[in-house]
Amino acid sequence: MMETERLVLPPPGPLDLPLRAVELGCTGRWELLNVPGAPESTLPHGLPPCAPDLQQEAEQLFLSSPAWLPLHGVEHSDWKWQRKTDPWSLLAAPGAPVPSDLQAQRHPTTGQILGYKEVLLENTHLSAMTSLSLHRPPGSPSQALWGNPMQYPFWPGGMDEPTMTDLSTLEEAEKEIDFEKDLLTIPPGFKKGVDFAPKNHPAPAPGLLSLSRLLELLDLGGGDEDESEVVGQFGDPRGDTASASPCSAPLARASSLEDLVLKEASTAESPPEPTKPQPEEQWAIPVDVTSPVGDFYRLIPQPAFQWAFEPDVFQKQAILHLERHDSVFVAAHTSAGKTVVAEYAIALAQKHMTRTIYTSPIKALSNQKFRDFRNTFGDVGLLTGDVQLHPEASCLIMTTEILRSMLYNGSDVIRDLEWLIFDEVHYINNAERGVVWEEVLIMLPDHVSIILLSATVPNALEFADWIGRLKRRQIYVISTVARPVPLEHYLFTGNSTKTQGELFLLLDSRGAFHTKGYYAAVEAKKERMSKHAQTFGAKQPMYQGGPAQDRGMYLSLLTSLHTRAQLPVVVFTFSRGRCDEQASGLTSLDLTTNSEKSEIHLFLQRCLTHLRGSDRQLPQVLHMTELLHRGLGVHHSGILPILKEIVEMLFSRGLVKVLFATETFAMGVNMPARTVVFDSMRKHDGSTFRDLLPGEYVQMAGRAGRRGLDSTGTVILLCKGRVPEMADLHRMMMGKPCQLQSQFRLTYTMILNLLRVDALRVEDMMKRSFSEFPSRKDSKAHEQSLADLTKRLEALEEADVTGQLVDLPEYYSWAEELTETRNQIQKRIIESVNGLKSLSAGRVVVVKNQEHKNALGVILQVSSNSTNRIFTTLVLCDKSISKDPQDKGLATPDVPYPDDLVGVKLFLPEGPCDHIVAKLQPGDVAAITTKVLRVNGEKILEDFSKRQQPKFKKDLPLPAVTTAVQELLRLAQAHPAGPHTLDPVKDLQLKDISVVEDELRARKLEELILGAQCVHSPHFPDQYLKLRQRMQIQKEMERLRFLLSDQSLLLLPEYHQRVEVLQTLGYVDEMGTVKLAGQVACAMSSHELLLTELMFDNALSALQPEEIAALLSGLVCQSPGDPGDQLPSTLKQGVERVQAVARRIGEVQVACGLNQTVEEFVGELNFGLVEVVYEWARGMPFSELVGLSGTPEGLVVRCIQRLAEMCRSLRGAARLVGEPVLGAKMEKAVTLLRRDIVFAASLYTQ
Repeated sequence: MMETERLVLPPPGPLDLPLRAVELGCTGRWELLNVPGAPESTLPHGLPPCAPDLQQEAEQLFLSSPAWLPLHGVEHSDWKWQRKTDPWSLLAAPGAPVPSDLQAQRHPTTGQILGYKEVLLENTHLSAMTSLSLHRPPGSPSQALWGNPMQYPFWPGGMDEPTMTDLSTLEEAEKEIDFEKDLLTIPPGFKKGVDFAPKNHPAPAPGLLSLSRLLELLDLGGGDEDESEVVGQFGDPRGDTASASPCSAPLARASSLEDLVLKEASTAESPPEPTKPQPEEQWAIPVDVTSPVGDFYRLIPQPAFQWAFEPDVFQKQAILHLERHDSVFVAAHTSAGKTVVAEYAIALAQKHMTRTIYTSPIKALSNQKFRDFRNTFGDVGLLTGDVQLHPEASCLIMTTEILRSMLYNGSDVIRDLEWLIFDEVHYINNAERGVVWEEVLIMLPDHVSIILLSATVPNALEFADWIGRLKRRQIYVISTVARPVPLEHYLFTGNSTKTQGELFLLLDSRGAFHTKGYYAAVEAKKERMSKHAQTFGAKQPMYQGGPAQDRGMYLSLLTSLHTRAQLPVVVFTFSRGRCDEQASGLTSLDLTTNSEKSEIHLFLQRCLTHLRGSDRQLPQVLHMTELLHRGLGVHHSGILPILKEIVEMLFSRGLVKVLFATETFAMGVNMPARTVVFDSMRKHDGSTFRDLLPGEYVQMAGRAGRRGLDSTGTVILLCKGRVPEMADLHRMMMGKPCQLQSQFRLTYTMILNLLRVDALRVEDMMKRSFSEFPSRKDSKAHEQSLADLTKRLEALEEADVTGQLVDLPEYYSWAEELTETRNQIQKRIIESVNGLKSLSAGRVVVVKNQEHKNALGVILQVSSNSTNRIFTTLVLCDKSISKDPQDKGLATPDVPYPDDLVGVKLFLPEGPCDHIVAKLQPGDVAAITTKVLRVNGEKILEDFSKRQQPKFKKDLPLPAVTTAVQELLRLAQAHPAGPHTLDPVKDLQLKDISVVEDELRARKLEELILGAQCVHSPHFPDQYLKLRQRMQIQKEMERLRFLLSDQSLLLLPEYHQRVEVLQTLGYVDEMGTVKLAGQVACAMSSHELLLTELMFDNALSALQPEEIAALLSGLVCQSPGDPGDQLPSTLKQGVERVQAVARRIGEVQVACGLNQTVEEFVGELNFGLVEVVYEWARGMPFSELVGLSGTPEGLVVRCIQRLAEMCRSLRGAARLVGEPVLGAKMEKAVTLLRRDIVFAASLYTQ
């Protein structure tokens, strides 16, 4: 039996077992499964990688073995990586743009590609640095929002963009060189050139080359044949002058002689057709808002936005025009709902996937609108000087200054812009900032539609007409008829709880003025004055305007309003100090319930948590917190911004019952109250005290009356002293609001921004301003008139000025100049004091106007109106033989002979002498004689007026009238060449140099006229009339050309002066090219010349960031004050240097002719907050900062905020000019300024 060998098998491994290990997720747990083919893991790639424990790694690297750290070994500390020099990189240039592209050609039915065709691409050479076209490629993404000062703006709408034909025509015109005068021998920029003149000739004018001298020695060829051709062409100059007459026309061509004769006869007989007047273009179209819009939902079945209420008629009309992409001007009453129009435009832009920009005049209003629109639409951004939120949003809210900067810098946001909404357009009347609105409207591209929102203004159509002509599009003007909530206006004369019922209705809700209420208020005031006099004595004044009297008056009034449920109330006080005093004096007034106190407390806690601990304990914060708990609030520019926002939000919730505010609260957001109270009807406008204007009163009174809550709004005017005059109250309450007026002025920023673009001119900006609109709106009519006059002039026959008539043109000019000189002398006599004294009753004068020609008259009466003085005068005249007015038209026009011009050839009646009494203007008096008659003016006037009646028409005049007429006739016959007149210099003592020069010039002209030869020619009258007709037409053509030219611009002299300032300072060269300093000035937000000069003088580079910020505060601080003696020496020297630079700029301006004096220019700087800003930049808390200056906290915050904006613009300018050190210091200065309560985030943006 064979023994089998036992096989020794290896022990089975884990893979041989019928088991599978499965990892359970990422937990690290495993499970064995007796299932063949089971997965190895529940994840496709097993466990994810995990990072090692950071704590262990840090301990091992840095604590266990620290020797490898670089700070323990210095051998590698001075390593330097040498940069490889590559000169060829400096020569790298971007490739030329591709001029063409391949376009696929497809089958029209199947779409199959049949082939490719090369097409040329347009505008491939354009860029943001060279073109104003919207077809240019976008700039870099980092500059898409704000643009770049080096970029061109987009082409303004309404201006004719130059086409390629215009550019080629311009190039051809530039090539037309006068080869006698325009060839240069000295290249531009060179001091010496080449002298091409022959040695034996005198040198030409410096820098010019005479071509004729170069060609003198050259033989140009040609012979007798050429000469005969030339003679045949031009003829003998001594030949017939008739053939060379300029009036001779070229021969007409015709097929037969009859045709030629008939054609000439027809052209000679047919008069020229009168040109039809062109229909006047209507740019401003008023919209009727009285009739309802019944088919609104049929025309717009799917509105872009819907409200919870039914829109008013004017809102529906505006929405209909927005759907048609029209521009609208909505001038509506306060609280009428203008914002509805803006909301629909924003919704429409979101529907069209375009953009909307909403501009407001003040930053606070921008923040409030951001909150409102963000809650409504969501996709809303905010751009202010220090905040940039969601710049990619479809609706951007910003101030008008930021939009102007974006337009000048060519921001790519403008490409996608569909609607531009101007809120509070009546702010264009602001003297300081109104020019910004005009600049934006002028620079706006053509594809942007405009929405203007404004309070009611009387000249809305005129303003819309200007914008329509400016942008060449129709503007639809929509105005409301009446307020949605009518107002009742009262006078309050009470001063205690006993007299709190003295409330007198002055203007009811229908607009009727109640004189009965006014007199009742006057009687109530008089009664109290008499009681006061009985108690305290007549000499004691009843009201001295102290805090105690104010407190009693306000307590009685507010208690009465609280009892009648007429809260909340806004009290408008035109002084920050009085606002605080009046609110602080009402310590016993508590108007809130416990639940309202709790709500106010929680809201304050939530809002003030963003402030640091010391800022929450500021005196103003604690005082305002105490007032708000009692339902009182204060709102003016001296309040901290975050506190103003808290007051506004609590007021809109109805938790602030009484708000003491200044005029700025009435601007912007609709925060209506039940009642509005005026502390006074007088305000200080910066220079003097004056009554409120009707527009100001309406703007503030419009805050009364809450739509949907109140049937009427109540407006109360406090009568603290005497009751104002009825006429003043009537004018203020019922007068027309102020018209929209242009505040356009030239600024250096505007000039530099336009000079750097060749295609734009500052003159075009001035032409399109609202100030030039009255004189420029008839430009097309002037152009048509100029063309018609040109045709008339060509058709007129030339006057013969040969032979004896050779001096006829000079004679005409002498006669015109003499007449004008005499008129100027007489005008100055009439305007002088002695001249007016001489024109008294009885003075004999020479009268010259349309009815009388050098007729003698005697003054009977002089009106007492100094502005429009009238002289009632008895004047000699002819007895009217014929009553037919057509006879007057048969008189031939007068031809002035020397006897008519030299001296005064008096009128003598040809037949029976008659007289007339005329009312003369000062310009009708041609001369004042030395003769004075004794007349009874009143008797003569009574007799003349009596004889004008038909009943007494044939009565004989009184002896006084007859004597005066005979005396005048005797004077005229005795002095036919004119009686002796008062000499302006000897008799009237007019020592003005212009009067003396005019008198001497008149005598010289008289001598020239007496020596003229043309008057002896028998053809003188006919030829003079021909010449006068031509000269009058030419004069009118010159006037029209002047009106159409740049020379008629009102601001043109100032523009030349400012350009001269820029050239003197080195910002612009002689050719008008903007240099580096000018480009830097364009990047500045304000004080562009002073900041640029400081930067180029290195006046800031050596200072520390906090010192620079302190010095620049003098440029933005609005409260005047002295810098003080506690400043460090560095700051004192810096202040002196800034003032010295400003003085130098002011002196240059005065030397160039600008009206602003050096003291006025330097006086714009206020260094009162230098120490405050310096300590703030060094880190001092705001609570300690308040004690350094008496300036209100709100003004300090505003100054620092504006200073941060200026530092940012200076940082950008430093980078532009290549000053990294200054740029870094400005960056640090911004960081030092932006902290704590000064830059606390707005509550509206959270």
